[in-house]
Amino acid sequence: MEAFIYDAVRTPRGRGKKDGSLHDITPIQLATQMLEAVRDRTAIDTADVDDVILGCVTPVGEQGAVIGRAAVLNADYAETTAGMQINRFCASGLEAVNLAAAKVISGEADFAIGGGVESMSRVPMGSDGGALAMDPAVNWKTYFAPQGIGADLIATKFGFSRTDVDAYSVESQKRAAHAWKEGRFARSVVPVKDVIGLVALDHDEHMRPDADMQSLASLKPAFTALGEDMPGFDAVALLKYPEIERINHVHHAGNSSGIVDGAAAILIGNKAMGEKYGLKPRARIKAMASIGSEPTIMLTGPEFVAGKLLKKSGMSKTDIDLWELNEAFAAVVLRYMQALDLNHADVNVNGGAIAMGHPLGATGAMILGIALEELERSGKGTALVNLCIGAGMGTGAIIERV
Repeated sequence: MEAFIYDAVRTPRGRGKKDGSLHDITPIQLATQMLEAVRDRTAIDTADVDDVILGCVTPVGEQGAVIGRAAVLNADYAETTAGMQINRFCASGLEAVNLAAAKVISGEADFAIGGGVESMSRVPMGSDGGALAMDPAVNWKTYFAPQGIGADLIATKFGFSRTDVDAYSVESQKRAAHAWKEGRFARSVVPVKDVIGLVALDHDEHMRPDADMQSLASLKPAFTALGEDMPGFDAVALLKYPEIERINHVHHAGNSSGIVDGAAAILIGNKAMGEKYGLKPRARIKAMASIGSEPTIMLTGPEFVAGKLLKKSGMSKTDIDLWELNEAFAAVVLRYMQALDLNHADVNVNGGAIAMGHPLGATGAMILGIALEELERSGKGTALVNLCIGAGMGTGAIIERV
C-alpha cells in the first residue's frame, strides 16, 4: 500500500504577540479552519477520514484536551472520524503527517489528515513545564542546556561567525519575500477569518524583507547572559564539549526562528480512496524516519535523519532535487549544508522560519506543503523535508511528485 498526498493547506503565520493579527483567533479556530479547507477543497465525505493527527508542542490550556479531536468535532466532520494530538517538539507537524501516512500504508486508514497547530501568542512556549528542563535529576545527567546555547555551540564548533549567520538570515528574508511576490504559496495558504467571517490575515506577517547586514549587526546576541551569567549554561555545555574553549554567542532575534501563530493540514490517502473522489495524487510519501541525536548540542539531528532516510529509500544525495529544513537558528542550516555538502541553491529555496516564523506544532506540516508546491512549480521530482528537534532528535520525510 502506498500513501499519497492529496491536499496541503496552511494558515498564514501571524506574529506571536498580542498585537499579532491571529492573537484573537483561538487555536481551535485555526485548526478548525484548516480541516474545513481540506474538506471543502476536495469535496470528500469526512466519514471516509479515519483519523486526524495534529502536532502541538504546548498542549495545555486552549491547546489541551486532545485538540485534534476537538477540531474534528468543531469542523463538523463525521463523528466517526477520530482525532489525536502528538508532541515531538519542533517536528510535531511532520511527525503527525508521517503517522497519518503510516496508517494509510498499513491499511489502518484509507484517508488520514496530519498537521499541527500552535498559538504562541495565546499559549506561551514552555508553559507546560516538563522534567527535561525542570527536574535536576534528569537535566543533570543529560547536560541540559537551552536550544539557543546549543545553536551557539554549533556555530562555535563548526566555525560559523556572526557574519555567516547574519548573511544566511538576510538571504532567507529575501527568498521568502520573493516567493510571496511570485505567488509561490498561493495554492496552500488559506486566509484566516475571524468569528464574523472577515479575513483576519492572508499573508505571513513576521517577514522583514528590508533586513540587511547593517540592521542585523545592531542586534545583541540573545543568549550571552543565559550562557555566561546566571544560570551559566555555557559551563554545562562545555562539560560535554571540553575541546571548545569558549562558546561564541552569535544568535539573536534576527537570525533565529520567529515566534508566530499558525496551523496546517495535509490530506493523505491510498490510491483507491483518491479514485473514489476523482482526486489526482500530488505526491507520494517515499520514506519517513525519526532519530535521536546528542541532546546538549541538540540541533544536529537533521543531518543524521537525512542519512537514515536516504538509506531506507535506497536513494543518494543526487536523487534529491530540493531540501527543506526548518530554520530554527541560522547555524543549524549552515551545519546541515556543511555536513551533507549541499548547495544552498537547493536548500530552503523559498526562505524559512527565520523570515516567516516557526509555529512549533504546525511547522513540519507547513514546510512539507511548501516543498510540495515548489516541486510542482519547478517541475522537479523529489524533496527531502526534515527538522531539528529539542532534546536532540531529527524527523524527516522524502516525497516524490506524481
